[in-house]
Amino acid sequence: MQIEDILKEKILILDGAMGTMIQQYQLKEEDFRGSQFKTWHKDIKGNNDLLSITQPEIIKKIHLEYFIAGADIVETNTFNSNRISMADYDMQEYVRELNIESVKVANEAREEYYKKYGNKPLFIAGSIGPTSKTASISPNVNDPAYREVDFDFLADIYKEQTLALIEGGADLLLVETIFDTLNAKAAFFGIEDAFMEAKKSLPLMASGTITDAAGRTLSGQTTEAFLTSISHIPLLSIGLNCALGADQLFQYLEILSNKSPFFISAHPNAGLPNPLGGYDETPEMMAEKVKVYMENQLVNILGGCCGTTPAHIKLFAEMAAKYKPRTL
Repeated sequence: MQIEDILKEKILILDGAMGTMIQQYQLKEEDFRGSQFKTWHKDIKGNNDLLSITQPEIIKKIHLEYFIAGADIVETNTFNSNRISMADYDMQEYVRELNIESVKVANEAREEYYKKYGNKPLFIAGSIGPTSKTASISPNVNDPAYREVDFDFLADIYKEQTLALIEGGADLLLVETIFDTLNAKAAFFGIEDAFMEAKKSLPLMASGTITDAAGRTLSGQTTEAFLTSISHIPLLSIGLNCALGADQLFQYLEILSNKSPFFISAHPNAGLPNPLGGYDETPEMMAEKVKVYMENQLVNILGGCCGTTPAHIKLFAEMAAKYKPRTL
């Protein structure tokens, strides 16, 4: 059954945070290095994507926990698996391997789920993050025209990542945490190039992030402007994630739901970060807040971002089973 058909019948559950789960393992520098990067010339602690190569069992276990909790879609551990983000560790040449291995680990978790619990439609979404650079804003206050990256370079790095995700066997692609729509346009341009080269296309999901109380992205777009800017792309879904908690996100999801011709996704944070950078909303607290999305038939795909765990996703899945999805 195609995911488009399933989305018409039920709310699909996306997984929760990867970083939150990795933190629980309290990994040290040597854990990140593994045997493969024992003598690497730079510190690599914090390079979570690398764990798909050096600690695959941990990443597989996290994916499996989300599947068991009720997730229909898990995101690959590839949020930063691009040349720009990997430059922090001098690991640009490992981009292809990182993406392929991350899909492989997610696939192994799915197969393990099938062996234990039987078959049902489960999907692996190749996670494509925004990079740490922006094409719309100058990082130099004294030179507003300066840019660290341009459209063509961004398109190339996204093409490289996409080709590896396709090669690895991803079912969907999720361009997420979009803070600059020009970056996202470059991503989708690169993705289309990759589709042509690979002679294969995958369903596309887009998820933006609202960064202030005025309801704008970092590059200054309103929610409606964000939708309009990428509505030429044949998307499976458009949605919002990160930056805000579930209650703050509601009004912006409402705008998307009213105006979008695509399915709607939401994976908010577990509240706003506390002074220590942690997230305090329990699964029960957050479930009450996302319940409003479903009561108002705003969403087709629901998951969690920063601070969320399998316990959050379990409650979302139990609740979503009682509600009808948003109709196109």
